Parts: sequence; C-alpha cells; structure tokens
Amino acid sequence: MNNHYLLMAAVWLSAISPSMANVPRHPISEQVAQQPIKGVVVGTDGSPIPGASVKSLATNRVTTTNDRGEFTLQAAEGEKLVISFIGYTQQQVTASSSLMKITLSGSSSQLGEVVVVGYGSQTKADVTGALTQLKADNIKQGANISVDNMLQGKVSGVRIAQSSGEPGAGVDVFIRGVGSIRSGSTPLFVVDGVPLSNDNVSAAGPNFGLGSSEPKNPLNFLNTSDIETVTILKDASAAAIYGARGSNGVVLITTKRGNRGGPVLTYDTYIGTSSVIKKMDVLSAAEYRKALVNPAYDHGGNTDWQDVIYRNAFVQNHNLSFAKTSATGSYMASLSHMDQDGIVETSTFKRTTARVNAEESFFDDKRLIVKMNLTASDIQETGIPNGNTAGSDGQLIIHALMANPTRSVYDSAGKYTNFNMNAHYNPAYLLSIYKDKTNTFRVLGNVEASFRILKGLNYRINYGIDKSTSERNSTIYPNVTDRTPTGAYVQNNLSSLTTLLDHYLTYNLSVNKHQVEVLGGFSYQQFKFSGTAFGTQGIAQQGQGVDPEYNPGYSGTPTSPSGYAQENELQSYFGRVNYNYDNRYLFTASLRADGSTRFGKDNKYGYFPSFAVGWTLSQEGFMKDISAVEDLKLRASWGQTGNQEVPNKITQASYSLSPSAGYYLYGDQAVVNGVTVNRTPNPKLKWELVEQYNIGVDFNLWKGKLYGSLEYYNKTTKDPILNIPSEPLSPTTTVWKNVDAQIVNKGFEFMLGTQVINTKNFTWNVDVNGSTLSNTIKDLPVSELYSGSISGPGLSGVNANIYKNGYEAGSFYMLKHLGYDKDGKDIFEDKTGDGVINPNDRQIFQGAIPNFNFGLNSQMRYKKFDLAFSFIGQTGGYLVNNTALDLNINSLASDRNVLAKYYEAKASTANLVQLSTLYLEKSDFIRLNNVRLGYTLSLPQVTWLKSLNIYVSGQNLFTITKYSGYDPLVNTTKTVDGNQSLGVDYATYPSTKTFLLGATVKF
Repeated sequence: MNNHYLLMAAVWLSAISPSMANVPRHPISEQVAQQPIKGVVVGTDGSPIPGASVKSLATNRVTTTNDRGEFTLQAAEGEKLVISFIGYTQQQVTASSSLMKITLSGSSSQLGEVVVVGYGSQTKADVTGALTQLKADNIKQGANISVDNMLQGKVSGVRIAQSSGEPGAGVDVFIRGVGSIRSGSTPLFVVDGVPLSNDNVSAAGPNFGLGSSEPKNPLNFLNTSDIETVTILKDASAAAIYGARGSNGVVLITTKRGNRGGPVLTYDTYIGTSSVIKKMDVLSAAEYRKALVNPAYDHGGNTDWQDVIYRNAFVQNHNLSFAKTSATGSYMASLSHMDQDGIVETSTFKRTTARVNAEESFFDDKRLIVKMNLTASDIQETGIPNGNTAGSDGQLIIHALMANPTRSVYDSAGKYTNFNMNAHYNPAYLLSIYKDKTNTFRVLGNVEASFRILKGLNYRINYGIDKSTSERNSTIYPNVTDRTPTGAYVQNNLSSLTTLLDHYLTYNLSVNKHQVEVLGGFSYQQFKFSGTAFGTQGIAQQGQGVDPEYNPGYSGTPTSPSGYAQENELQSYFGRVNYNYDNRYLFTASLRADGSTRFGKDNKYGYFPSFAVGWTLSQEGFMKDISAVEDLKLRASWGQTGNQEVPNKITQASYSLSPSAGYYLYGDQAVVNGVTVNRTPNPKLKWELVEQYNIGVDFNLWKGKLYGSLEYYNKTTKDPILNIPSEPLSPTTTVWKNVDAQIVNKGFEFMLGTQVINTKNFTWNVDVNGSTLSNTIKDLPVSELYSGSISGPGLSGVNANIYKNGYEAGSFYMLKHLGYDKDGKDIFEDKTGDGVINPNDRQIFQGAIPNFNFGLNSQMRYKKFDLAFSFIGQTGGYLVNNTALDLNINSLASDRNVLAKYYEAKASTANLVQLSTLYLEKSDFIRLNNVRLGYTLSLPQVTWLKSLNIYVSGQNLFTITKYSGYDPLVNTTKTVDGNQSLGVDYATYPSTKTFLLGATVKF
C-alpha cells in the first residue's frame, strides 16, 4: 500500500517538474534572511528619480521609487538588484542592509528628466502636453532683476518685451500670441505651488504734468539666484488644471532646496557697469547750426543732452546660501542684496531678500512630510519723471532728445539754464526738482504637508500667504516751468493680501504594464487689495524745511484724500488622470471647475476640460532595430482654459452721489445730492474662454546628435469681455459684456538641439528655438475698437491701434506716407480720391505682433573653462515710433532738435505733424543677448574650499536692426478705454548694455 502511494507521488512529481523548473527555490535559511531593503535612487546631480524600477534577479520581485526616489524591497542581503529608468543607463547593485544610495547616470535620452507640472511632477517620458522646463544653469546668465527677463530667447512660443528699460520696470510676457483685447496677456505665475495674483503690488505714480508712472514689475521680489527650475505650460492640456487663470499660459517656478550630501555654503557675487544700448541720432550742435531756419535759435552752446541725463551705472549683487540634507529632511537658506543704478541719473533699484526652504519627515518610513517655503523681500526704488501717459509736451526722455544742442546745461550764474518755453524744459533741471521713491515689502510663504494614507494614496494640504505693502512718495518742487509750478507732493499706498488653501489626493497604481495616477482636489484663494492716496499742493521750496515725504503737513494746501478696498474669491475643484501602458501609450485628462466672485450670479462657475494622448514609438518592437532613433514620441492635445482678468464687481451696478445730479429742496437754499448710475449691471457675464489644440513630436536621434521637439498649435479666444455701447434705454452708454468675437492665434514651434562634442575634456551643446505666429480677429460685433494713444503736438485723441474683423490684433491705422515732393512737403496716398488728405484716408497696416521669433543658445566646456552665449531675434513686426513723431522736422522751426534722418531727407519744416507710415518702422532685429566666460579654479590643497568659478559676462552686446529708436524689443503701455496697445514705442527708458565680473564660491 505504501509502495503504491510512493509510485503515485513519483509520477505526479515527474509530470509537473518541467513547469516547476522556472520557479525559484529558496532554502529555509535564505527565506529567513529576507528583509526590507531600503534605498534611494538619484541622478548624477543628486536629484531624486521617481518611478525608477528596482528588481531582484533572484526572486523577480519589483518595486518602483516614490516621488522622493525612495524604495523598499523584500530581499536578502547580497542579492543582485537591477535599477532601471527611461533616460538613464541601467545599473546592477548588491542589496545591503544599510540604506542604499544608487546613482544613475543619464543616457543621451532626456526622457528620464523629471519636470514640474501643475500639482505634481512627471518624467519627460510621460508628458503629453506642450511644456518646457529650464534649469538654473540655463537661465542664470547676466544681471536679471526678475525671472521673466530670464526667459528671453530660451523657449519657443514665448516673447518677452520691455515696457521700459528702467530697473525693476514691468515686462510683457506673451505665450503663443495675444489672446485678449482688454484682459491682458500676462501668464499665471506659480511659485512653489502658490499662484500669484497678476494685480500690482507696488503703487503707481501721480501725474505732475509729465505723465503718470507705471507700477513696477510684481515679480521683482524673487531673488533669481534662488530659482531652481522654471517650467512654461503652453498648451491647454498642460495649463487646464489651472482653469480660469490659464488662458495666457502658466509659468511654474520652483526654488532651490538642499541637495543630498554634506552641507554646502555658497557665495555668489558680481559687480558690473551698464550704459545706454545706443543713442538716438539727433542733430549735433554743429549740424543744428547748419540746419537752422531762425538764427535766434543758436544759443552759443555745445551740449549732447543724452550724455547729460545718461550715465555709466554701477550694479552689484551678493547672495549667500547654505543647504544641507539629512536622512529625514533638508533645508536651504539664503540672504541676498542687489543694488542697481539706472542709466538715467537719479534712478536706482535696491533689493534685499531672505529665503528659507525646509523639509522634514515623520513617522514610519516617512509617512508624513512637511515642507515650508518663506521669502521676504524689501525693495527701494527711485524713479524719474518719465510717464507713458504724458501729453504733447512729453516727459524727461523726450525733453532730452528735443533739447536744442546749442543750449548749455547751466547759465553764466551756475544755475540750470531756463529755456523760458512752454512745454519744453531743461531735462537736467527736471531731474533736480523731481523726487520719486517707492518702498515695497513683500512676504510669500506656504506650508505643505503630505501624508501617506495607504500605499500609493497620498493626501496633501497646502496653505499659502502672499502679503505686500507699498508706499510711493512723489514730489515735484516749486519750479520755473508750467508743470505744477507751485509744487506738489503725493503719497500713494497699496496693500494686498492673498491667501490660498489647497487640499488634494493622489493615488498611484502599477499593475504589470499599467500605471495610473489619479489626482482630485479643492482649492480656495482669496484676494484683498486696498489703497489710499493723499497729498499737498503749493509746497515749500526745495531745501527749505523738512521734505514733504517726512512731514507732509509742513507747508502747502492738503488735497482731498482718496482710497479704495476690493476683495474677490476663487473656489475651485479639479481632477486629473494620467495613464501609461507599457511606456508606450499615454493618456491624460483633466477637469477644473472655477467659481469666482468677479462674475455674475448666472455664471458663477466655469468648467475647463482637457485631453491629451501620447505614443512613444521608440518603445515599439518595430523600432528596436532602428539604431538612429533613441527616443520618438507623438503627442496630441485639446483643452479649454479661461481668463478672469477683469475689474472686480463689473457685473454689478455702480452708483454715485453728487450735487451736479441733485436738486434744490427749498428753493435755491439747499441742494440734495442726486444719484448717478455709473455702471449697468450684467449678471450673465462669464469668463473669456480659450480653446486650444496642439500636435507635437519629441525626438532624440543618433544618441543626442540631434534632439528636440516640433509643435503645431491653434488657440482661439471665445466670448471676449468688452466694454461696448449698451442697448437703448440703458442707464449708461456702455456695458461690460461677452461678445461672440474670436481671436485666433496659430503657428508652428520648434526646438532643435545637438551635442556637437561630448568627450571627457570638451563638451559643446547648441540649441535653437523658433516660433511662427498668425493672429486674426473674427466676428467682432462692433465695426472697430481703438487703442494705442499717440502723444505729440496736435495729436490729442489720435490712436495708432485698431481692432477690426479680418485683421490681427492691434493693427495700425494711419495715413500712408509716400515720400516728399521737390519742396520737401509730405505726400500721402489719397485713398478716397477726393483730392484732399483727411482722416478718411487712413488705412490699416498689420504687423504689431512679430510673426517669427527665435533664439540660439550655446554651452561649451573645455577642461576648466566654460563658455556660453545666446542670440535672440524677431522678424515680421512693426513699431510706431512715437518718439520720432515728437522729433519731427518742424521742431527746427520751434527752437527744438530733430532726428537727423528727417533733415537729411530735406523734409520741409512747414509739414504738419500727422500720424502716418513715416513713423511706422520694422522691428526686425538680431541681438547678441548674452555671453559668459568662466574658469573653475582647482585648489586641492585648500580642503575647506569645494569649488571657485570666476566669470565675466556681457548683456545686449550688439543689435543688428534698422529701427531708429532705442530698442526694437519694446511695448509701451498706451491703452485706450482699457483696450491693450501693441507695437507703440514712446520715449521709453532705454535698455542697457551691461558688463559683469562675478564669482561663485562653494565651501
């Protein structure tokens, strides 16, 4: 009987033995030795690699690293583990009971790079939307006050235009064109997970008759040395997770944290000098004397007025930071000070910032992680009388350019020469009587906690505060001009507070070849703004008593104070699903619902969906034998985003009380204030909607010899918000309303890079990016809208921009100048054919928006030397040179200077000043934007010094252009009725050419 059972067992074992041959067998002693093996996987730069595969060769057990690059795997000490990840070279290591640190070196593929996205991060291999991430090493060149300036020429589809070259002045950032007529084109900036408001955080300046000054750039508070990465989300798939604020694109900024390894103390510093990028070609004193019509206008002097107001300006920057990472967390702290003089006398920018980033983990296996980011900045600025709203008599820059070069700065008594002219003054004297000081203090901070509820399921909460206060003291002392001759003082104060609360859950699941990430959350953001203003007229003479900014009650007559307070809220629900099958097929879908108090009761909520797919062809079997193709991915996306950048409460009616609208209660003895309706309510008002689709391809060929991406996009703005004429019987003449018009932006983008040389001693990378843009307005329900107010004598009410169906946004509307006749008289095209040139002969000319922008960037490293340079450029655009309009030929007949080109063309001084294509110039240019040459010293005998890099750099070294103004890359704010202006240059504070000497020391 027993033998029978033994025989049956033998037969059964022999039958199954082939199938069991592949089953791993472990002695009991090995099973006992199994234990949790813990480790972290990082790149060569020390940054964690999430999603890396960790596999035991002995047991085939597999796990993946979390978002901090950490893993835990049951294995026996001494087992062989294989670590792999797309974009990195596979590595085999031996399991150890101590905490393992595995460093993967990157292959020529870039797909393993981790990029920041909204509410999380992804590997580049998993990205389906159009986005670009820049690291600190790619954007740190030069003396940049704000982060938006650092993007110049680095990203296809992104155009940066200066509103002014004044230190700290505003910058216009256009991502994929102009998507709105009056709601602006500024993207949403998110710093360490906190979306910033696009509202001003510094006070504007008053108008003392020389134009009002614009508020400063709200991004000035960030120390650019603290920035780790900048990610630009361009298409709707990438930006839709930000819903109602993502229509103009999103810029995600992350700041530096402690890297793995020992503590590091870093000191960055540079000093340098700046000068005007070029001088305007006006007549010299000798040329002016030859050109004079009236000899009385020769005052005997010889003055270059541009040299009088411009100077060689000094800049210095110091940044000290220290960072460390421990087994449970990390921290980074920095302190910086920047001091930059403007190239115009008396203008300065000073900023002191302090920053702390900290991260710590708690409980078992880092179940709870708490992060804190805190930035505090104090900015002190002094400005000049150079407002862009100045009338026909201009402001400082115009007065310097039109000043007669035969005049002297000082008279025989050593005082400033009095020109004794209306609407024209000694520019040096203007600087001496004007004081403008702005102090802005801003604190941005947030605390984020992440708690692992279950394996793969994490809850995060993010609480942020953005608080700023600004005080601007502006004074014009009693003077001999007709610009506020008795003097005046105004103090403008502005305060803002933004609070943010985010809750969201993320769930990650990996089953065989399937990887799924689900995100769902809630966000609440509140915005509070308030401002006050008061002032004094008829103040004491300069130098007498206490300056009014310190004692405004010392002298003069107080003006009526004013103030305002506003509050709005944004409540949002959002979700996203990412699906990856076998690293080949990718799918992303997101939806955000935004509720805003800015909109009417009928449309409190807007809904913003997006979808995207990706196909990694290089992972397919039929591509494996094509050695030239290392990475190849196709992408397609569609989505909708919104634009809510409109004034608060415009959906509600507004009323005011005034005697002018009142009536007499008792005969003529008392007036009862009457009620005036200022705004017609519209409860149906809703967001501007931007719908966009994108098709792209990413590739890496011949092991990095050629890599890059190609994109086609079509971006359409629907339901734009306009302040248009109201219906009959409405209480006001205009009403805020969504109209059925469309603004269409479409084009191609490319980024091509090559690793020219890659040896131990010599590496050289070059990349070039470019983008085309076609912009068209469709279905506008009104015949046209205007903007771009022109300044100049006799030009009050003249506008340069027109918004009209079938044309691009901000097209130009003016007379067509054909040249001069034999007497130097202007010849214009008679469009109407009536023989008389009048406003009806104006024509539309397109080109306010350049149709092609490009950038070229190169980085070389030879042994201990490093060299980087970049070019930027644009074509297909035009600028209205409003500065030249003020320097027209008839200035020779009024004791003023002119541009040399008008005199050389033999134009008649009797020509009327009219807006025409004579002042419409191409804005095409190519510029050597930056050059940096560095050398890293090796001092092995100094054990406490890790590295020392010394460098020299130059910015804006030369520009090739036919534009006669200071800078073709400019966009002066000249709005009309809130409609944004495009392609106007009016006496802008010039850009600068800068040379720096700097050093980076690590201890």
